[in-house]
Amino acid sequence: MIDFSNFTIEELLKLDLAKMDAEDLEAFDAALAELERREAAKLARDSLIEFCKRMSPDYKVGKHHKRLAKLLEDMAYNRKDRIAVSIPPRHGKSQLVSIYFPAWFLGNFPNKKVLMVSHTTDLAVDFGRKVRNLVDQPTYKDIFPTVVLAADSKSAGRWNTNEGGEYFACGVGSALAGRGADFLIVDDPFSEQDILNGNYEVFTKAYEWFTFGARTRLMPGGRVAIVHTRWHPNDLIGMMAKDMARNDDTDQYEFFEFPAIFNEGTESEKALWPEFFDLDALKRTRASMPTFQWNAQYQQNPTSEEGAMVKREWWRQWEEEDPPELDFVIMTLDAAAEKNNRADFTALLTWGVFSHPRLTENKPNIILLNAINVRVEFYELKELALREYKEWEPESFIVEKKSNGTPLYQELRRMGIPVQEFTPHRGTGDKVARLNAVSDIFRSGMVWYPAGRRWAEAVVEQVAAFPASENDDMVDCTSMALHRFRSGGFISLNSDEKDDLYDYRRKAAYY
Repeated sequence: MIDFSNFTIEELLKLDLAKMDAEDLEAFDAALAELERREAAKLARDSLIEFCKRMSPDYKVGKHHKRLAKLLEDMAYNRKDRIAVSIPPRHGKSQLVSIYFPAWFLGNFPNKKVLMVSHTTDLAVDFGRKVRNLVDQPTYKDIFPTVVLAADSKSAGRWNTNEGGEYFACGVGSALAGRGADFLIVDDPFSEQDILNGNYEVFTKAYEWFTFGARTRLMPGGRVAIVHTRWHPNDLIGMMAKDMARNDDTDQYEFFEFPAIFNEGTESEKALWPEFFDLDALKRTRASMPTFQWNAQYQQNPTSEEGAMVKREWWRQWEEEDPPELDFVIMTLDAAAEKNNRADFTALLTWGVFSHPRLTENKPNIILLNAINVRVEFYELKELALREYKEWEPESFIVEKKSNGTPLYQELRRMGIPVQEFTPHRGTGDKVARLNAVSDIFRSGMVWYPAGRRWAEAVVEQVAAFPASENDDMVDCTSMALHRFRSGGFISLNSDEKDDLYDYRRKAAYY
């Protein structure tokens, strides 16, 4: 009988099976199966994704899982020591980070200590139970044959390996005296219910406990992975970023964001995990929640209300299906330079001045009637402006004199449309100053938007996020409309006497 014990897979596959007898063929099959088993086990030891697929053959792998797995592997082998990853809900984050990775890490480094943190101890312990059960499976023993659970320590949230390694699971706020961590994993340190109920104190609680508790448990060379859905500028990832900005000597995290939709709002937008959540499904989700929640949880771009110049609650909602009877219509346009994925958006907003005997006590207020925010070429911009002008017939059509707004203004003038140009006074061109000059109109409850209209919520969101928002085109249009509303003699506020940024009696000077 042929001895196949020293053959490689490649050498076995080159042999002529026709020359073997039945006994040799049986030995050949056994040798090939054993080598394939060893090869598969080595692949699973070396690759976290291959480990996941070996432990669960139906494991669904997205491109973001491969990227996240590579980050975790880099940390396991000390190529990185601090990462902060934000990712949308239901995208397989916890299964990879909190279940498969600790099992894989302890298989490769069975003498290390893993500290697993989530928002409650129950959830963290549940993760620990699943990791422990993986380690106890025959398939795991095939991949890591020398690693087993210590016989005297097998509780779900606290157990040891036979080589002195340790797994400890806890919730935010737990006592950690005597615990050490070579690898600290923080997965979803906030309760969704707390946040939706407006309990933002959980952000401070988690940050302080992490900084003065969990962070101090690190062993020399300890590594930290923070992974959660973004909720707020002051969530844990946000606070780590602020700490880095304030202090160059603090922990230096690498930040990785996985938005649910890449290039959102462009022709090239695509889903993060199209095999599981395609674009249509994500758009339905987006339509079912407020814009600021979508931006935070799914796009990983939370905006702050505390530091906002114009807070969301200052806007008033128009609950009727139809808009009110209007006394004056204002249209404002802020045109971008060109159409490409990096350019700003072109914003075209339409507003109406109205009064109502009950809702406004017959005093003039202003309501958002329509909002368009797109990337367009100049010829498309011209068609858009003409179409909207004919649709709304505004008494005042204001175009900011910059980029494509300048030739558009000239074109519309030649066509006989009484468009006005907006050129800020010297010293008042700053966007912050312009919005700040009309913020008291919001605060006075004079600005309305139609309830349940997504395009209207997008305007409210962008204004509330300003000046931290990525885009501000609709903010500029809002500022222009409210300056026109105020300077047109519709309203008079006590703050007007103290406002030295604008002379509202001289509207012709800057329109």
